[in-house]
Amino acid sequence: MNDYKALKTFLLAAEKRNFAQVARELDMTPAAVTRAIAALEDDLGVQLFVRTTRQVSLTTDGAVFAAQIQPAIEALENARKDVKNAHKSDQGRLRISAPTWLGKTILTPILSGFRELYPKMSFEVSLSDGLVNIIDDDYDLAIRISSAPSDKFTIWRKIRAVPRILVAAPGSRFTEMQHPNELTPDDCLAYSGESRRENWALSDGGSSISIAAGRAFSANNGEVLADMAADGVGVAMLPGFHIAEHIRTGRLVHVLPGWAPPELWLTLYYPPYQALPPRIATFSKFFEEQLPAHMVMLD
Repeated sequence: MNDYKALKTFLLAAEKRNFAQVARELDMTPAAVTRAIAALEDDLGVQLFVRTTRQVSLTTDGAVFAAQIQPAIEALENARKDVKNAHKSDQGRLRISAPTWLGKTILTPILSGFRELYPKMSFEVSLSDGLVNIIDDDYDLAIRISSAPSDKFTIWRKIRAVPRILVAAPGSRFTEMQHPNELTPDDCLAYSGESRRENWALSDGGSSISIAAGRAFSANNGEVLADMAADGVGVAMLPGFHIAEHIRTGRLVHVLPGWAPPELWLTLYYPPYQALPPRIATFSKFFEEQLPAHMVMLD
């Protein structure tokens, strides 16, 4: 960083045109400022300043050099600040990926509360219902509601279970079912991050059954599936937050209540840090502490 310090000294001298003032601002002696400028001139092989007993002014070469290095020094200074802030718990930038529904309802008030406590923190939030590549897409952390992860490279932290139930439109033939083997693949509306088919694993506590879902319809959005089920198209397997309003208004009912799919999990996951950077650890702790106030929305 010696060259960086010499260039910063030169740029401040170019701005102030007074070596004594530069020395005071950089906590250097006037002689040290003079030596730094002289060493830079010697290295470049050009004269950067014209010095008289009354003033200091830039030469033409000095003015050109100052204009060319100014953006680079500013970028380097910003990079140094960002790296330093990344290791502080109360400031820096967080890039977060979250599911659309959760981002609009639960994450928003949590972020507002966090910003009140840590006003120097800044955020970039991206909402997406599909899994993201947290490393390639350069996220600091992602929030997901999903089944057990298969990714062996990222760090997953389970926060709480999210149950799911089977629902269908009241009055539809699906409400009369006694066993899931009465369902056909065309009856089952599949949720898939890539809009593909999925397999439903259902258990009554003693026996289990697997059903192919999505042959007739699949979507990567729970609200779409809830609306399709409410229209009588088929049966959907969804967590409570996607169907709560439909259940409340009677547009959907719980079917096959004795049979349950595996729970999903609300998780935080991160790039493979050896230790979480302080700003990420601070937000993760705050998110987990604030979540109970919103847990009813996940059931």
